[in-house]
Amino acid sequence: MSRIPKEPVKLVEVPSTNKIPERDIDKSPILECRHLGIDFGGLAAVKDFNMAIGRTEIAGLIGPNGAGKTTVFNLLTKVYQPTRGTILVDGVDTHNMNTVQVNKAGIARTFQNIRLFDNLTVEDNVKLGLHNHINYGMWSGIFRLPNYWKEEKVAHERAIELLSIFDMGYLAKYKAGSLPYGAQRRLEIVRALATTPSLLLLDEPAAGMNPSETAELMENIVKIRDTFGIAILLIEHDMNLVMGICEGIAVLNFGQIIAKGTPDEIKNDPVVIEAYLGKQKEA
Repeated sequence: MSRIPKEPVKLVEVPSTNKIPERDIDKSPILECRHLGIDFGGLAAVKDFNMAIGRTEIAGLIGPNGAGKTTVFNLLTKVYQPTRGTILVDGVDTHNMNTVQVNKAGIARTFQNIRLFDNLTVEDNVKLGLHNHINYGMWSGIFRLPNYWKEEKVAHERAIELLSIFDMGYLAKYKAGSLPYGAQRRLEIVRALATTPSLLLLDEPAAGMNPSETAELMENIVKIRDTFGIAILLIEHDMNLVMGICEGIAVLNFGQIIAKGTPDEIKNDPVVIEAYLGKQKEA
């Protein structure tokens, strides 16, 4: 699979010693993790996790199975509460926030296993992501008062607008469960975008996709960053995808980051090669 052409990106250190794209250096990172960790039964699943994501960065988090990648996503979205450490979203400490509050603070995610409401329409699935922006009360909804219809009209227009960006507007009235696999993946991303995040977390977005679908996904990830001006952090085992679109890549091993750099830096890092990518063959 060919890589999507992109301008070379220089990663620079921020005061915390983390690295973000040079173009984002004049703004604070959208995400910063400081000494993050969680223990399960006395075992440290994630330890001393330090990472920053620039405001328009496409970043990758890679590592062997069981390295703790999805656990990190669960910490960022407060599915798990950290045992120690700090998570800053747009400079705000998420300590004691729950999953809903973290979403309102600017983090949205997709899951490794697709989690759509199969019996709802495509449009209604997207509308569920607009819940932060719907402003009618319970009685307006029950009795279908004018404010209900006003807000429903706004939600309908926004849902169609988001679907149209990914050429899915014509599918609005289809049941989500009837869509092909690749379209279901796109729908889950659109629903996450409906929450207007500043940081989108994608957990194995290419899982189960054929090469053609993966190539389309790569284009869509770049399109999301450019269209919405947000940061994207993805977990992915498809190294062609990671190396093709990610600007910064962090490598996780045994719950701890062992390297972060550009794709070329990661590919040539001897610690990464041994821990994850495999030992290089002798020339």
